[in-house]
Amino acid sequence: MNKLTEVAGVFFKLGLIAFGGPAAHIAMMEEEVVSKRKWMSRQHFLDLVGATNLIPGPNSTEMTMHCGYERAGWKGLFVAGACFIFPAVVLTGILAWLYVTYGEVPAVEPFLYGIKPAVLAIIISAIYKLGQKALKNWQLGVIGAMVIGVSFLGVNEITAILGAGLLGLVWFGLENKFQHTKSLIPLSLLGFSQAAVAGVSSTKLFLVFLKIGAVLFGSGYVLVAYLDGELVEKLGWLSKPELLDAIAIGQFTPGPVLSTATFIGYQINGITGAMAATAGIFLPSFLFVLILNPIVPKLRKSPLAKGFLDAVNIAAVGIMIAVTIRLGQNILTDWRAWLIALISIGISFGIKKVNAVYLVIGGALLGYLLLQFEF
Repeated sequence: MNKLTEVAGVFFKLGLIAFGGPAAHIAMMEEEVVSKRKWMSRQHFLDLVGATNLIPGPNSTEMTMHCGYERAGWKGLFVAGACFIFPAVVLTGILAWLYVTYGEVPAVEPFLYGIKPAVLAIIISAIYKLGQKALKNWQLGVIGAMVIGVSFLGVNEITAILGAGLLGLVWFGLENKFQHTKSLIPLSLLGFSQAAVAGVSSTKLFLVFLKIGAVLFGSGYVLVAYLDGELVEKLGWLSKPELLDAIAIGQFTPGPVLSTATFIGYQINGITGAMAATAGIFLPSFLFVLILNPIVPKLRKSPLAKGFLDAVNIAAVGIMIAVTIRLGQNILTDWRAWLIALISIGISFGIKKVNAVYLVIGGALLGYLLLQFEF
């Protein structure tokens, strides 16, 4: 099979079934490209996860691009990213049309009830495998525990990961008796003009979402704050209820939550607005990954940078653990959800190489059936 065709097939499939947010997406990718297809080592996958957390853009979408690059070069990068994004964008666009036309979207929540606990099992399985590789010594265990702790204190993801990296740089750098240190300049948000506009063109939509895509650190979950500040408070293009509807669509469709941009673009300027907003928010990620991917292996070869990367990796695993605990608190609210989660975990750990597709489909069917019981 042609490598580009293989990349397209893998990430189009993931784009169709990748529910549950960035942690779940990365878990599914790890199964597909490391455990199943051996495109790269688990260590290199971890390095890419850690590095992706340090640049703007949606982490899981950028990971699809990294994986595509590893398999089929720069063409694979663009094919993987586009195929992962495409299903979510199309589905979100259809829902946006329904919303604008009828003032509401179909009630899809019942169909997703069982998917959520199944996704938890997929994430837990990936955390176990990635954690085994990332936890190389007791120092990294301490750093990982600290990241989990500060995550529950409300510390931003990028701050926690950068802090862990700097701690690893100092700790392991001192252990290796380096005499010279190098300064790291954290990436920071850029200031932009606050000029108001009289009308909303597709070009303006593109530029606004391009700016958001260029400075969106952390996972897609922080998108809400960016969109509220830009589109509601500053530009007045949306009301808060309209923004919440758009975010809800992005949350329960598969693939990247940034497909919310498609929904908002359609609300503001129809199909051309949807295309402009989508292109704007995702374009920076393609460029960032194209620059970053060749650098990561060089970092692994440097003893000093290696300590930084190892600490960032364990921090990324720590963030996944914290996110999973929060998801579990929101999802495991009754006996049905617990039952689906426990069955899915049992299958994940009991049957080697079980495909995430079957867990997602099985969870959806079991959830639908269990909802018929009124206990």
